[in-house]
Amino acid sequence: MSDENHDLGPWEFIGRRGGETTTLVGGSVIAAVPEAERAAQEARRELRFDFLDDQAVLELLRRRHADEEDMFKAGFVHGVPLALVGPGVVLYWAGVAQYWETVAPRDAYLAVAITVVVTQFFFFVRSAMSHWGDPVRQNLRARAAAYRKIAHIARRGGADIPAHYPHYGPYPFAATFRPDVDDREQSKGNEAVDQANR
Repeated sequence: MSDENHDLGPWEFIGRRGGETTTLVGGSVIAAVPEAERAAQEARRELRFDFLDDQAVLELLRRRHADEEDMFKAGFVHGVPLALVGPGVVLYWAGVAQYWETVAPRDAYLAVAITVVVTQFFFFVRSAMSHWGDPVRQNLRARAAAYRKIAHIARRGGADIPAHYPHYGPYPFAATFRPDVDDREQSKGNEAVDQANR
């Protein structure tokens, strides 16, 4: 758990939008809507997670926020330099380098420019794959996305749940649940769910 979570209240987590603090909606509120309870039970069997266990859901949402922060930092560290250098290389070539009188400096510029851009692109892709493609993180996102759907079902069914709760959107291409992957940070409550489903 990150240091950021030490400043949170016992049932609070940080929502995606603007980093505002959000209070967990209790599982009993969701379970009070029959359709949402059915969806939670189906998702429990499919995703091996108890969506009505308040402590487990709180841990899930806190981990989901940390996951999103990690993705943003990785994208910023490698994406911003690539976004600046890539167009800069092209513009410099278009405005200056292609008009150099001798071929050797132009070829040297192209070789260096291509090497720099390819290297930065490699680090960007590697970073993206390590975050987006991590199967444990994908399971986390799949569960967070399922919890969001369950909460929206409960809200439509009349439960007192804020709009957009829990503030984490779906990740359709990075939230595939992989049942063969063991969670590295699985809570004790969900280990029991796994045992029951085997």
